[in-house]
Amino acid sequence: MPITRRASLLACAAPVFAQQAKVPIGLSTNDFRDHTNQSLAREFKSQRIRHIQLFFTQKDSNYWRYGVASDLKGMTPERAREIAAIWRDAGIDIGALGVYATLIQSDPAERRAHLAYFEAMMKVGQHLGVRTFLSEMGHYHPPGPAARVPYDWQDEVWSTAVATCKELARIADANGAVVLLEPIYRSVLASAKRTRVFIEEVASPRVRAQLDPANLLEVNDLEEMFQQLKPYIGGIHAKDRKLHVTQGVPVGKGDLDYKKFVTLAAQHAPGIPLTVEYVGSANYREALQHLRKTLQDAGLKEA
Repeated sequence: MPITRRASLLACAAPVFAQQAKVPIGLSTNDFRDHTNQSLAREFKSQRIRHIQLFFTQKDSNYWRYGVASDLKGMTPERAREIAAIWRDAGIDIGALGVYATLIQSDPAERRAHLAYFEAMMKVGQHLGVRTFLSEMGHYHPPGPAARVPYDWQDEVWSTAVATCKELARIADANGAVVLLEPIYRSVLASAKRTRVFIEEVASPRVRAQLDPANLLEVNDLEEMFQQLKPYIGGIHAKDRKLHVTQGVPVGKGDLDYKKFVTLAAQHAPGIPLTVEYVGSANYREALQHLRKTLQDAGLKEA
């Protein structure tokens, strides 16, 4: 069959893309609890890291707890500006703050308390120079016997979650912020399509997606993830997962096709850092090495 002009152009464009594409790499700080901000910034700088997602888990800013509204007492505007200066002086950009407060509780008062926590974090973010905030919808198990339909998939939970995130979008808009919601199978946002539909129902540019392919490996192919979420991706996590296993693992330790992943990220989410997570002081260098080698093998360069 003769080669068409379009096919010829596409074939020529592919290696050009590979040569020109540059992919930023970042790190999440949530499992680096053995460092202060100063020592961690120094450590990351030594490994040529220029982007982070900051979780308040360091020894001198130990506030963050998964799923709950943490007490931010002591995180004054002055302290926030000091932390920002530490990272800025190391040449490292704080791209986002981790919140991850559950938003699907059955008690309206609990949901309001967590929305208030989001707003408090947004106020802190203003002093850090950060406008992007990360979360899942969270996990919640109501008291009593298990229902026939899992809680996350009940009709009223979907409609309540949409209404809650519409309110979250209003809060974000008032604070000049954006919230990135991270899908994960076995949750309200259990697939790339379900996440896209949810974001479109919330219908606000203040609510977008934090894609973590390892979280969707069980239910979506990589191409599906990017196809469904491409217009809404504001952040990307880089970890891994074994199929049919709940717990995530570091980069290169699971079943995710990392070469395909980084190639699709470069094509469909250019300029967005691949933020390595599920690593701490003992193993983050190995994960970085694997990710950097994968970029090289895919014909990509680190930004």
